[in-house]
Amino acid sequence: MADTTIPENALSSFLDALDKGNVRVAEQFPGDSPQRQPVHTVYGGAHLFKADLAQKLGAVARRTLNEHAPDGATLAAAIGLDPALADRIYQSVVTKLTREAVEDFRIDFEDGFGHRPDHEEDGHAQIAANEVAAGLRDGTLPPSIGIRIKPLTEELKRRSLRTFDLFLTRLLDRSGGVLPPNFVVTLPKITAPEQVAALASACDAFEYWRGLPARALRFELMVETTQAIFAMDGTVALHRLIAEGGGRIVAAHFGTYDYTAACSITAAHQHMLHPACDFAKQVMQVALAGTGIWLSDGATNVMPIGTREVVHRAWRLHAGHVRHSLVNGFYQGWDLHPAQLPTRYAAVYSFFLEGLDAASERLRNFVEKAAQATLVGDVFDDAATGQGLLNYFLRAMNCGAITEEEAVAKSGLTLDELRARSFAKILHSRSRR
Repeated sequence: MADTTIPENALSSFLDALDKGNVRVAEQFPGDSPQRQPVHTVYGGAHLFKADLAQKLGAVARRTLNEHAPDGATLAAAIGLDPALADRIYQSVVTKLTREAVEDFRIDFEDGFGHRPDHEEDGHAQIAANEVAAGLRDGTLPPSIGIRIKPLTEELKRRSLRTFDLFLTRLLDRSGGVLPPNFVVTLPKITAPEQVAALASACDAFEYWRGLPARALRFELMVETTQAIFAMDGTVALHRLIAEGGGRIVAAHFGTYDYTAACSITAAHQHMLHPACDFAKQVMQVALAGTGIWLSDGATNVMPIGTREVVHRAWRLHAGHVRHSLVNGFYQGWDLHPAQLPTRYAAVYSFFLEGLDAASERLRNFVEKAAQATLVGDVFDDAATGQGLLNYFLRAMNCGAITEEEAVAKSGLTLDELRARSFAKILHSRSRR
């Protein structure tokens, strides 16, 4: 077992301040970023994490796809794809699972890890950090990675922040002071703004003592309690939660099953399509619109394991959940098993490819009319729709459904115009020609 003596740094003094309620509050929203948002986050227990885990998950996903859907027609029939797109989607899925099966991974010290003796969690925190450092050195980590700590409740806050400190200290020691690209910390089961402020202050302290740049540490919120949606006074809680993050919060992830349980919904009816989930996610969308904070939906908890019939049934359920999320503006979600990866990508690619021709025609006509309302078929576009159509192409490129070259050819825009990410800027630039 690795040395688990906690280093002399900011943790002890910070915990004293935390106990006294002396935490800093800063109000700043992170700006919009052209960075690629992952289409999913894969969660796994910290005790199971290895440096090459993403490659192993990809191998399992490819094996499952080959066994239960060896061609595009079989996959299309299993999950309801347009047969005309089946072969293209299938080849894209195979390529994705081979090249980059996991876009984002969260090393879980919470539900996926459970409650263990302190010495055991200490050891796993440092061992997991060793593996991340090895993956960073060898180039085997997914594009985005992070850890999920335990909640910052009175009962668990010391345990949670000790894991935060031990993991990051060991990681920086083994990596030469370098964090992996797109590294984030996930804060679960938030019930009070002070918990968000506490993690922001812990990040401040750690950066100071380790000489990291300001706001090098970023985190995301798990929205899985009713208190994270509405505060006791009836106001929307998310505004205060984001403000307490001090500009460090980059995403808000919805937790389907904890949230529905908090709403007293029985286990048999806790699922992704429950109206209570849609309501909570709509509040998230409205509250966080314009902040640049990414939104992520929850997970399908029915695993595609067993006979082909069982796997296909689970795949169809998962693909339906992914499409529901996409239709409602949530472009990221959780995956819990490698056998879900084929349907994650198939559903995402299908969503964008099915509407590509119609969106292309509408955007071309819209740009040509220079923001004047135009009628295409039976769909009447107004100025606000222009940005929505542009966002469609940006999201389609982001997830890999279409290439940049295809987006240029289909949209009638230049690559520079697409990268500008603003329909207003495109019209302004063209009006000056």
